[in-house]
Amino acid sequence: MSDCEQFDQCQKRFDVIDGKLDRLDDAIRGNGHPGIKIRLDRLEGKDAIRSRVTWLIMGALLALLIALVRSMLMG
Repeated sequence: MSDCEQFDQCQKRFDVIDGKLDRLDDAIRGNGHPGIKIRLDRLEGKDAIRSRVTWLIMGALLALLIALVRSMLMG
């Protein structure tokens, strides 16, 4: 195999790899639409809010349960 043929094969492989890297970069950064970074940040924000709301509801239900038990015991 000559140097020219070997270079052509390597160049084709590099072009394929470069194309794949460009697609990965577009997926991560977004390229005009929300990318993985932004979408992940939004999901984490929503999860944090959901977690806070869940704990608030659990606390309210526990307070209600304690009040019901107390009122049943006190008459």
